[in-house]
Amino acid sequence: MKQAMITKLQWLMTAVFFVAGIMLLCRPAHAATTAPTRFTITDAGSVGNPDVILIPGLASSKAVWDGEIKLLAPKYRLHIVQVAGFAGAPAGANASGPILPGIVEELHQYIVASKQHPVVIGHSLGGLLALMLADKYPTDISKMVIVDALPFYAVVFDPHVTVDAVKPQAEAMRQQMASMPDAQFAAMQPMIVSGMVKNADAQKLVAASSVSTDRTVFVNAMFEDLQTDLRSDIAKIKTPTLMIYPYDAAATKDAAAIDSIYHDAYQSMPNVKLIRIDDSRHFIMYDQPQKLDAAIEAFLK
Repeated sequence: MKQAMITKLQWLMTAVFFVAGIMLLCRPAHAATTAPTRFTITDAGSVGNPDVILIPGLASSKAVWDGEIKLLAPKYRLHIVQVAGFAGAPAGANASGPILPGIVEELHQYIVASKQHPVVIGHSLGGLLALMLADKYPTDISKMVIVDALPFYAVVFDPHVTVDAVKPQAEAMRQQMASMPDAQFAAMQPMIVSGMVKNADAQKLVAASSVSTDRTVFVNAMFEDLQTDLRSDIAKIKTPTLMIYPYDAAATKDAAAIDSIYHDAYQSMPNVKLIRIDDSRHFIMYDQPQKLDAAIEAFLK
């Protein structure tokens, strides 16, 4: 009787493990994935259309892409990124530790889990993140649109600068901005933003996003931006890319010098086309929305 009971229990345990194994094998591959912790995604457009991921820049709201959302939604499925900690969004996992590599990893996981092969459009820091993604995961992206971003931002100040050389200044900027009283930080924004966007209404939007950004996330992401150098990597990035940069004659009369900064920065990258949009500052989507839309739409066709 006892032996029969043991045999029956063994049979039941074997059946349980067998069924459990079948369930594990049959479970969808994406079931183990989790929602991103370093950004949120808002969907627009229609499922089934080609996928486009839009990434805003440092301390920016996803609302910077509102014009492009209106343009692209009829023909594409859009995935609009809001980086955690930027523009009033909760800091989440970006509250401590490195930020940019974690965002890249979660973008990759999101793309794989949702079985996409998207176009990625990034502005400023968002453009750098797109380059980092294409560099580390070259099969993730079908095309890229980089709006005013460089493989190493510090070349704006010195074309021969190195990560080590700029580190003390970047750290000093981080500490100064982190310790600045809120009122002083807010008071500085209109002056800073006026150099980044000409449109008066947009200046208010950009300034408000900066002020509402978590300060720790802001300064740490800025520091990482200044410490990320992809100049030796971009020759390996073969993703078809449109790189759009601005020129404002009111800021500098030497258009050739501006051209040189961007063309030199991307000269080793294959499959990249550079377009300059005049009468614009950093936020091209606000200063020259029609020209930006036309360039993006033509590239995506």
